Amino acid sequence: MRTLLKGVVWLAVALLGAGALAKIALDRGEKLNSTWFVVAAVCCYLVAYRLYSAFVSAKLLALDDTRATPAERHDDGRDFVPTNKWVLFGHHFAAIAGPGPLVGPTLAAQFGYLPGTLWLIAGAAFAGCVQDFIILFCSIRRDGKSLGEMAREEVSRRGGFIAQLAVLAILVILLGVVALVVVNALKSSPWATFTLAMTIPIAILLGLYLRYLRPGRVLEASFIGVSLVLFAVVAGQWVADAPALAKIFTLGGVTLAFSLMAYGFAASALPVWLLLAPRDYLSAFIKAGAIFSLAAGILFVRPYVLMPPLTRFIDGSGPVFAGKIFPFCFITIACGAISGFHSLISSGTTPKMILREGHARFIGYGAMLLESFVGVMAMVAACAMPPGVYFAINSPASIVGATPEAASATISAWGYPLAAQTMSNLAHSVGEQTLLNRAGGAPSLAVGMAQIFSSTIGGERLLSIWYHFAIMFEALFILTVLDAGTRVGRFMIQELGGRVWKPFARTGWMPGILISSAAIVGAWGYFLYQGVVDPLGGINSLWPLFGISNQLLAAVALVVATTILMKMGRLRWIWVTLLPTAGLVIITMTASYQKIFSANPRIGFLSYANILAGQIAAGKIPADKLADTQRLIFNQRMDAGVTAALAVMILVLIVEALFQWYRLLAHRGEHPLHEIPYVQTRWAASFTGTAHGDD
Repeated sequence: MRTLLKGVVWLAVALLGAGALAKIALDRGEKLNSTWFVVAAVCCYLVAYRLYSAFVSAKLLALDDTRATPAERHDDGRDFVPTNKWVLFGHHFAAIAGPGPLVGPTLAAQFGYLPGTLWLIAGAAFAGCVQDFIILFCSIRRDGKSLGEMAREEVSRRGGFIAQLAVLAILVILLGVVALVVVNALKSSPWATFTLAMTIPIAILLGLYLRYLRPGRVLEASFIGVSLVLFAVVAGQWVADAPALAKIFTLGGVTLAFSLMAYGFAASALPVWLLLAPRDYLSAFIKAGAIFSLAAGILFVRPYVLMPPLTRFIDGSGPVFAGKIFPFCFITIACGAISGFHSLISSGTTPKMILREGHARFIGYGAMLLESFVGVMAMVAACAMPPGVYFAINSPASIVGATPEAASATISAWGYPLAAQTMSNLAHSVGEQTLLNRAGGAPSLAVGMAQIFSSTIGGERLLSIWYHFAIMFEALFILTVLDAGTRVGRFMIQELGGRVWKPFARTGWMPGILISSAAIVGAWGYFLYQGVVDPLGGINSLWPLFGISNQLLAAVALVVATTILMKMGRLRWIWVTLLPTAGLVIITMTASYQKIFSANPRIGFLSYANILAGQIAAGKIPADKLADTQRLIFNQRMDAGVTAALAVMILVLIVEALFQWYRLLAHRGEHPLHEIPYVQTRWAASFTGTAHGDD
């Protein structure tokens, strides 16, 4: 009877989710209520976790809680640290949830709400969550080895070495971009800077509390930590209103850049229990709390989605960014659906801290579902504002104009009515001088969140407070990617250095820790500094590569996962990774080709560089703009070269993998599986055997 009741409940959840998705996809009549988005996402995630993740766990991976994990066997108090699964879930979610699920859906809203929402939900359930879960499992079975090292062992030495170089290069690009986002969010904002700075000593206090004062008292420490963080958020406003204190925390771009480098070095070199894990755990509370509060606000306010399901810009003429819905919707929305960066966390810090194999389902698959929910909420926040306001905030001045009057005329001509006074009034309401031409997604998302929050609590008078809270929340969201990514980069450099001198690969050897931490921070720090001091060059020129690099990295992870599963004899279920691998390779290679060779200068790097070069040759560039234009030409050509190099490296890895797959299927040669031999856990008596993370 109980089983029948459960079946009925899950059938009802599935039908409710399917009905909500159908409403979103097929509704073409009256305005669509945003409640449908929350219902569709939650129901689909529940069904995906209950059924699909359980299927992957049981049939594909066969998780075994009697097997000792790397954290248990190599506990060194620095990198290999057995960690409570809730704390580790918080760390993992905070580490993977960066700018992608916030900014990506906001930018992709220019296509309408429908394609992005469907990609967020389906992409996460069948691709992103699967990648994170399986890579985490594979790394646990290999002593916490990185993605590149697993590629070297399981695919081929040549392919693995190329993969390691590609992964490290992509990681440096991603971290440089992420760091620049943080700098831009914190510049001249004492409230956000103070709040983020305070999370560091609070995290250290929490780490010491759990390590020495009250070991195991996670709920107790969580209450203290979250209370202090919330107090820091409120105190940030006091700091901003006090001229003397505001002056201390009002920092310029260069100062913030070097501060971030110092923080990244500390997060990489210090023991994981002291700073990284507790800070990410606290950040997870703020992140999850804000997102669930946004969902609750949507359910309470029930705003209508004002953006149409599909806009006129699906043809590639979009003002926010150029490119057709395929492949650029799937590149712009990265982290909320599938993200290669996640594979670095799943094969970096997390497998070295997990207590049981069974926790991999909850942490790997579950955390990605939560990030996808973040993306859906960001999509709703962007699409709930009038389309005219959305395009005014996110479109560059070169397209819509730099004045409210010009923007109003241009956007209204597209069929999205906008009064010039609307933007001026909105900027005044949120405490900004202007909201025009604030491309990048963060400001428009903050406006959307602030409008929903203020409709729930405080009304119009608190709109500016909610807006600045949302800006701080976005910066907090992004910073946790920087610290975890830097630590992962340190592991990768140590692995590569260990090939030259074996002691360098030991994660507990302090000279190796300090040298490799300085190397990875110096690499992304150089690009960050160039982006801060030179608005036309440096890391800014790498922005278009962010989505492509991230998805190329996901293709690497899925190729490695497919190879390992083939070696494990899971051929019957290999479609679980093979289908998303094929789709992702098609998407990324199409996007890479178009970004390099498209004749449209708004899309193709080379065509834009050639147009600028032609203008210089024709004498159309003023003398005072000549140096900047030459730098821009160099950056566009560099972008093309970097994109081509990354695409070629990934293609080489795919060819190596295809050769390996053929040999496996043809039963030619030896194909050893490089798993660590089974070692029984010390806590085996506490369990009943195989578990699937439901404990």
